Amino acid sequence: MEKAAQRLSQNIGYIGAGTVEYLFNAATGKFFFLELNPRLQVEHPVTEGLTGVNLPSIQLQVAMGIPLDRIPDVRRLYARDEDGDDKIDFMEDEYVLPERHVIAARITAENPDDAAYIHKHNHYSKGYN
Repeated sequence: MEKAAQRLSQNIGYIGAGTVEYLFNAATGKFFFLELNPRLQVEHPVTEGLTGVNLPSIQLQVAMGIPLDRIPDVRRLYARDEDGDDKIDFMEDEYVLPERHVIAARITAENPDDAAYIHKHNHYSKGYN
C-alpha cells in the first residue's frame, strides 16, 4: 500500500503532505483505493510517534521549497547523515523500521445508547434546533 501511494502521488504530480486511504481485505490480502486527502489527518501524531518525524514541520518545509531528502527528520528516518547531501530514492531506499508502538484513542461525550440524541445533534448545533 505504501509503494502504491507513492506511485499514485508521483503519477498525478502531487507535492506536499497528504494521506492516501485504502480499504484492506484481510481475507484476500487485496486493498482498494478510497481517497487522497491533501492534508494531514487527525491521526498524524501516531505516525509522528512511530517515526520521530514532525509532520507539520515537514509540510511547512516542503511548502518553502526544501527538498524532502534535505530535511533532517527525514534523513534520520532513512539513517542518513542529517547534514549530508546524498539523495534519497523514496521509491527504492528503505527507512529505519520503528522499534515502538503507539496507541491513539478518541474520547467523545456522546451517549451511544441514545440514538435520538445522536441523530438530533449530529445535524444541528445546540440552540439551533
